[in-house]
Amino acid sequence: MLSVVGALQRLPKDKTTMAHSITGIGYIGPDYAYTPPGPVGPGLFVTTTFYGTGAATSPDGVTWTQRTLPTSQSWHSIAYGAGVFAAIAASSNIAATSPDGITWTQRTLPSSQTWYAVAYGGRTFVAVAEFSTAAATSPDGITWTQRTLPSYQQWFSICYGNNIFVAVSADPSSTVAATSPDGITWTQRTMPSGQTWSAVAYGAGTFVALAAGTTVAATSPDGITWTQRTLPTSSAWISVAYGAGVFVTLGGYTTVAATSPDGVTWTQRTLPILASWESVCYGAGVFVATISGTMAFTSPDGITWTAHTILNDSWVSVTYG
Repeated sequence: MLSVVGALQRLPKDKTTMAHSITGIGYIGPDYAYTPPGPVGPGLFVTTTFYGTGAATSPDGVTWTQRTLPTSQSWHSIAYGAGVFAAIAASSNIAATSPDGITWTQRTLPSSQTWYAVAYGGRTFVAVAEFSTAAATSPDGITWTQRTLPSYQQWFSICYGNNIFVAVSADPSSTVAATSPDGITWTQRTMPSGQTWSAVAYGAGTFVALAAGTTVAATSPDGITWTQRTLPTSSAWISVAYGAGVFVTLGGYTTVAATSPDGVTWTQRTLPILASWESVCYGAGVFVATISGTMAFTSPDGITWTAHTILNDSWVSVTYG
């Protein structure tokens, strides 16, 4: 079976001419052309701080280099897509973009909101804001357009998978989620129980959502129909990521993490130190987790973690691109 990242399309009879005359299409077949998936990233982890101008980059999660964001803000979330890293700042109308995580340019969001999470998919960045109906979309992280979510919520986390964005609400006892194919048109969905839904991620054909301060998780194949699951212990689950065939979740002032191959069956894990765990992502064959402090951590599997030195700060979000 042929496996590609990008798009395949059937060619007309004059397939060789088409393959060589249209930029970005390569002939691979007797009947199909391949469209590459878009810009390849610089191969860096990038993390941002919740207070100030701090950022840091690393090719492997081990060696970190300090970088500087263009203005002092509460930089709360970062994502990679369309050849750039895009970071958003809470309680402002400020964003920032960088092609390499090193040189940053300030951008303007369409309104001042508590922008809390950003994700990339379907050639679009989508940001959501707490305590609002506000969302924003951008094709490039530079020009943003305001959009409207289906209800006023504490929109806390967003991800993209299976050709759809999924956002969850951390309003106490909330049963609200929302889905969108493009970040523009949103449909409200119902979670399986009222919880503080604080994190959502996609992997292995499944959306996984976590509820902070509980043992509750939920899975969905499409972001529409959700099934409640059980975590091995209660914790302030605030971040979840998928990679290497496993979901990893952590968060809060704790030593507790959990892993799952499918979002259904979870195993409790032990983090190496008691700290305020902020964010986790996957790239370059490793999970990287950040804390408020002088260390970042790497793990090949979400089970065994190794500490590395980073500038002392509150590293609230990390991504790979």
